[in-house]
Amino acid sequence: MSGRKDFLSQQAPENYVAGLGRGATGFTTRSDLGPAREGPSEDQIKEALAKRAAQLGVSLFTIRDYIHPYADLFEAPTPSAYGAVEKKEEEDDDERFQDPENEVGLFATGAYDRDDDEADRIYQDIDERMDRRRKARREAREKQERDEYEAKNPKIQQQFADLKRSLGSVTDEQWQNIPEVGDLTGKNRRTKQNSRQRFYAVPDSVIAGARDSTQFDTSVADGGQTNGSGADNVDGTMTNFADIGAARDKVLQVNLDKAAMGSADANSGSASTIDPKGYLTSLSKTELKGQSYDIGDVKRVESLLQSVIKTNSRHPPGYIALARLHELAGKPVKARDVMSSCCSLNPHSEDAWLENIRLNEGHNAKVIAAAAVKENAQSTRLWTRATELETDQLSKKRVLRRALDLLPKSVVLWKQLVGLSEDDSEARLLLSKACSEIPASVELHLALARIVETVDDARKVLNNCRRANPKNAEVWIAATRLEEQVKSKNVQNIMKRGVQSLANENAMLKREEWIEQAEKCEAEGAIQTGQSIIRETLSYGLDEDDDRKKLFMEDAQSSISRGRYGIARAIYAYILRIWPTSKSAWEASAHLEKLHGTKEDLWNVLEKAVEAVPQADDLWIQYANEKYQSGDVDGARIVLGKAFNQSPSENIYLEAINLEAKNGQIEQARELLAQARQEAGTDRVWVKSVAFARSYPSADDTKSSMALDLVNQALQIYPQQPKLWMQKAQIYESLRLLPQAREAYATGTRACPKSVTLWLLFSRLEEQQLGSLVKARSILDRAKSLNPRTDSLWLESIRLERRAGNLTAAKNLMARALQPSECHKSGPLWSERIWHLEPRTQRKPLSLEAVKVVESDPTLFVTVARVFWAERKLEKAASWFEKAVLLDPENGDCWAWYWRFLGEHGTEEKREDVRGKMEMG
Repeated sequence: MSGRKDFLSQQAPENYVAGLGRGATGFTTRSDLGPAREGPSEDQIKEALAKRAAQLGVSLFTIRDYIHPYADLFEAPTPSAYGAVEKKEEEDDDERFQDPENEVGLFATGAYDRDDDEADRIYQDIDERMDRRRKARREAREKQERDEYEAKNPKIQQQFADLKRSLGSVTDEQWQNIPEVGDLTGKNRRTKQNSRQRFYAVPDSVIAGARDSTQFDTSVADGGQTNGSGADNVDGTMTNFADIGAARDKVLQVNLDKAAMGSADANSGSASTIDPKGYLTSLSKTELKGQSYDIGDVKRVESLLQSVIKTNSRHPPGYIALARLHELAGKPVKARDVMSSCCSLNPHSEDAWLENIRLNEGHNAKVIAAAAVKENAQSTRLWTRATELETDQLSKKRVLRRALDLLPKSVVLWKQLVGLSEDDSEARLLLSKACSEIPASVELHLALARIVETVDDARKVLNNCRRANPKNAEVWIAATRLEEQVKSKNVQNIMKRGVQSLANENAMLKREEWIEQAEKCEAEGAIQTGQSIIRETLSYGLDEDDDRKKLFMEDAQSSISRGRYGIARAIYAYILRIWPTSKSAWEASAHLEKLHGTKEDLWNVLEKAVEAVPQADDLWIQYANEKYQSGDVDGARIVLGKAFNQSPSENIYLEAINLEAKNGQIEQARELLAQARQEAGTDRVWVKSVAFARSYPSADDTKSSMALDLVNQALQIYPQQPKLWMQKAQIYESLRLLPQAREAYATGTRACPKSVTLWLLFSRLEEQQLGSLVKARSILDRAKSLNPRTDSLWLESIRLERRAGNLTAAKNLMARALQPSECHKSGPLWSERIWHLEPRTQRKPLSLEAVKVVESDPTLFVTVARVFWAERKLEKAASWFEKAVLLDPENGDCWAWYWRFLGEHGTEEKREDVRGKMEMG
């Protein structure tokens, strides 16, 4: 064997590269290099350099300058301009040398010293400070640019915001009428039409069946069956379509009944879980007729309830639900068996025994009741049910006595036994026994106090109850009512002692509860007791700093709203006892007596009011008016005479003048006016004097000279009173002295430029009396310039143009008037536009727009009601009329239109109701 290795085992020649002859190049892998090794450490490098320097005899720093790979190890890192150590990038970016502005590349070889670092710091501080100074302006500019961009390029959501808001007014009916979205292109429409017109071949069997359906065959086939299309099936079954129709109707009736119940019981059969108590409640509310129930639902519910009672056999509600299910399914025997097993498993469950008793009748029910009270001797409900099963009074009493032997503290059982008593003596004995057994029962003591023979015995019973229940307010109220019944004078004292006792025991009720008790006493006829409660407890819990008067007035109004007028009188009396000079309280009390009291009561209240507040002219005038309306004219004069002695004011004078004028005493009224001008010569007295002189001229005063002299004298004293200028101009108009009337109006408008009524009368004089439309327009224009944003002036200008037949100018004026800078929220202007300036078809949309803009205006509401009235939508019209009169009860126009509407479409009861409201308004 040769010792030479074979070719493949021989070592490759030096510098041999596999595949080089055929053009391949060699490569080196990690396996060729071997494992990676950690480089020399910094200490090793320093040691090597020091050894090399010692051999060469040169300095270490000289070697550092010539050894490039390790030069950076000896250099200290240079701090940056901001104090941070700069990290050198591992790779140089060649692109920086291409940028002429890049100083890093251009001056990389320059030395960086402390001056450069300080300069960088200074520049950085300057840049930061300038950035802070420009920040507010920059942010404002950016916000403005962003807003401009959003305004020019709004989002889709913003573009359709108004349309989305208008969707809120779409009704349910309009939503239902929206057509379905479909492909309505011509091509698809033609394709669908062609598909609907496509015909198919009918099989011969269908044609043969239709042919034989009307034939009758009397031949008998094998087996005794009749041939023909109406023959029975081969298997002997026959399809009864009448029964199928009846079954379908029955199922439909069941579904309709379930839907009518308005509950979710229709889905009870498909639930995976069931609440026995909830199902029990639903079963008690559902009544199915006959056999109209779904068998499948009953089976499913039965299986669920069976699983409930199997899971927890000590759960009586599950048994009760299952028994009621069987009862509704027409299986009473099965229901009784279920409850019998429930009672055996749950002998101490009252509900189970009561349900078992209900499912049974007659003797069986009594037997079950006996077993129930045997197991639950302390159950009042079971004893009560056992008593109800008895038919005669004697048996009922026997059961109740047996129950009371075991439950002597049961108030319910004692009350039932007392209710079965035949006479008052037996009832008194039973109640006496009950009160001795249950001394804490206020109800039993009160019942005994009602049927005792004497008042002293009743007082003794109530005293015993009070000692046993010192914290109960009902005892003191009952004692007070007892004193009221016997007409004793101690009613107030008893209530006072009771309130003190309850306060000492810290058992006082709240103010609201005391008021409620007082109103309850009034409802039951004990008015004095209720008033005594108010007198002693109305201020309980309130401090002196509280607004007690306002609170008391609100309490009185609440009592009036509930119809408790006696309690309201007591509250007003309490207020007047604390604030005897309160004018508002006296007026409220008088108003209460006027509406819900007698004439004498009203006079008494007003008499006390004028004595307490002699300077209140309104009270004197109201008192005199009430006397006059009742027919006592002399009494009214006496009242006004007393008022003259107390407060000779202009109101008293004018009321006396009205009284004398109503009774035909013209000369006496004229004398009173002269006296009033001397003693109380106010502008109102002068206006009244001029009006009286015009209404009641003397026999020789044919040209209203007296009225004219009075108005001229008044204008010398009160030149700023616009009514005097109006009266002067109207006097000239009545005398057909139109130039003098014009002069009076012109002078009046200069003296009273803010009087809108004066301007309106001036313009109407020019238009209607003098026929000068141009002058009337100029007057109204001057008035609008002096009184901006006045809707009545704009309305008069529009009506002026409309009366002149110039609708275009009227519409232009309306557009100007409804600008936001003028009177865009004026209801009269919108009403004028709706009725007279727009076509009939636009009335309803304009009404909707006006209501959105104006929100609440009685004139506009009446206009909307009239629009609905014209469209014969009477219910909506009535509702808008109601809104108008509620918004402004003193607006006569609203009541007039409403009364006219009710005259055509209202009932007699509604008209009477509205008449009463008008009188109150």
